[in-house]
Amino acid sequence: MKGLADYNLPTDLIIKSSIGWAKGWAALALYPLAGCLNIRPQLIYRAVCIVGFHTLLITPFLLLTPSLHLPQVLYVSPLRAVGGPGNEFFDVPLYEIDGSTGDLRWRLFTPWGPALGFVGNVNFMLALQEKNKKWRWLGLAGSVVMCFVCKSRMAQVCIVIIPLLTSILSGISRPRVLISMGFASYLGGIFSPSIIMAANNFWEGFKAARAGSTRVRMALKRIAVYRWHTEAPIWGHGVVEDGPHIVEHMPIGSHHTWAGLLFVKGIIGFIALALPMAASFIYLTIKSMNRELPTAKVGLSIVMILFLYSNGENLEILAYLYWHGLLIMGIGCQETPNSLHLQTKYTK
Repeated sequence: MKGLADYNLPTDLIIKSSIGWAKGWAALALYPLAGCLNIRPQLIYRAVCIVGFHTLLITPFLLLTPSLHLPQVLYVSPLRAVGGPGNEFFDVPLYEIDGSTGDLRWRLFTPWGPALGFVGNVNFMLALQEKNKKWRWLGLAGSVVMCFVCKSRMAQVCIVIIPLLTSILSGISRPRVLISMGFASYLGGIFSPSIIMAANNFWEGFKAARAGSTRVRMALKRIAVYRWHTEAPIWGHGVVEDGPHIVEHMPIGSHHTWAGLLFVKGIIGFIALALPMAASFIYLTIKSMNRELPTAKVGLSIVMILFLYSNGENLEILAYLYWHGLLIMGIGCQETPNSLHLQTKYTK
């Protein structure tokens, strides 16, 4: 609000921005807070698996739609008249064509492709906790399909890295993990030149896979950080602004949570997100070392997914899609060994 007032923005824009804050940033705090309620995480795990099953059912048809020459978008919901960031939040798509590469990609119920990969990664970590084997495999398969049909590089890397990091951090106090890490560090020192070269090659290939997208994202980040530093370092500009032609007129403050926070909310907004995320990561890492607290381990994986995607997405605008992950974070934070026996088993 201070940034909005500093630039004397009109009242209607202040009201719209306040509503946007309530739908996004407030949700990032309220959903984890709702974890203190008596909610069984098994219900969320099963619901995620059902979504994965529905994804498996509909994806074969959606993969055929370009060959059948069906329209990219079936219709736009009438709710668009109420307002919103754009039609992509209200349309019902069958497929889309990537503007930079011309490749086909699918986004299902999300506004853009990488957002589907974001949801797929969150759902994957939750589906792993389902007790029923049939539903667990359906949920995992559906989540993997989400991550690949969206053609998002981040989604495909994240779905491999996050389970590995979660296992290492949650087991870092166990001798077996410590010995394995020591052995890996020893080998890493010996083969470090090859590892560094392979990492550099991977990163260059990662950027080259969609060079146009990478160029726009990096330019948006540089512009946002520069204008924050030179124009509004404390409270930010209050709202995003359309960028120049070099970034294809994409809004400055989008495609990167941290750069966007600096541009829109200033250093105050940056700290307001960084501190809770760091505290949640530390707290859930410590709790996840206790095998009697399985939900804390899942919550830790969600925090790491949020951090990775904060470097390529605006977390607040997609909170309505991954709210179930935030809820599990809250449940994991308040979970105690004594609370487990109070949860009714949900395995059928």
